[in-house]
Amino acid sequence: MYLKHLKITNFKNIAQFDQDFNRINCFVGNNGVGKTNILDAIHYLSFCKSYFTNSDFDSIKSGEDFFSVSGLCVGNNNIENYCCTLQRTGKKVFKHSDKAYSRHSEHIGKLPSVIITPGDHNLIDGSSETRRKFVDVSISQHDNTYLKTLICHNKALSQRNKLLKDCKSGAALDMVMMQIVEEQIAAYSAAIQQKRKDFFEDFSVPFSRYYSLIAGEDEQVSLEYKTYSGDILSLLQESRDKDLILGFTTKGTHRDDLVFCLNHNPVKTFGSQGQQKTYLLALKLAQFDYLCSKLKTKPLLMIDDIFDKLDFQRVNMLLKLIADKRFGQIFITDTHQSRIEELIDNELRDCTKIFKL
Repeated sequence: MYLKHLKITNFKNIAQFDQDFNRINCFVGNNGVGKTNILDAIHYLSFCKSYFTNSDFDSIKSGEDFFSVSGLCVGNNNIENYCCTLQRTGKKVFKHSDKAYSRHSEHIGKLPSVIITPGDHNLIDGSSETRRKFVDVSISQHDNTYLKTLICHNKALSQRNKLLKDCKSGAALDMVMMQIVEEQIAAYSAAIQQKRKDFFEDFSVPFSRYYSLIAGEDEQVSLEYKTYSGDILSLLQESRDKDLILGFTTKGTHRDDLVFCLNHNPVKTFGSQGQQKTYLLALKLAQFDYLCSKLKTKPLLMIDDIFDKLDFQRVNMLLKLIADKRFGQIFITDTHQSRIEELIDNELRDCTKIFKL
């Protein structure tokens, strides 16, 4: 997949950006000039939402009434145009070749991408929701059925939580509806669990390989998927009394977690800062490999301001890895142009474009 052209209007602090891209694209400039926001605009074209903010309206430039992000993409000998617009007083519209999607989820996977940022450390020390999202985003980019199942599961879960909350507030419990919703959750959960298990089987090998390459040391890394192994319907029924008291669903697939281990110990507790950073890079590069194998195309790879967060050895090894032709189009941000120029070797200069912001 190749993003040939990007046009941005009123997105965050970017009034206008209208440029063609090369295979390797570097955005350099001081903090606050909009380097990261360009990557986020590309993320919008991939996922119909920001990577950094939850509210769509936060992405509209201050003082403006709308934002627009459009991209011209080349893949499988086809040229595709994608455009996302949001009016401050209206709803978000996402178009493919001037035709609006009826559901934004229909677009996921059309422009696959992987993003690496300093904030990704919350994969290790953040909530289980963050780790589940990493898995779900990976699978959803190549499996639209999984994405639909996940959406249906979340809707059914929201229905159950509403029944629980209403009952806690004094309403009578609708047992017929509760049973229907719990059966739906159980059916969706079984499909989600299986897909997540399949993911780890495919993901573990490239993850271990990348960790060894970046670390340059013989350390054992592993990923453990923690989920309930019994019957989900029985679990929901058994926990119903407790859930009625609390007003929400306490057990189920939405509580699944990942345990990241290094030498048989949780990396969150026993890993050094360097080991944790290597772990994160390996996770994201393995995500890239996983998508390549499933989609038979190379996702976009975005790397945001990590050079200040990594030692030279890891930066050098990372660039050697991504310079390999098995990676496709790459977008990098940094505050120092000289550092970028030093790290980009002569073989890559003809396919590199540097944008000074």
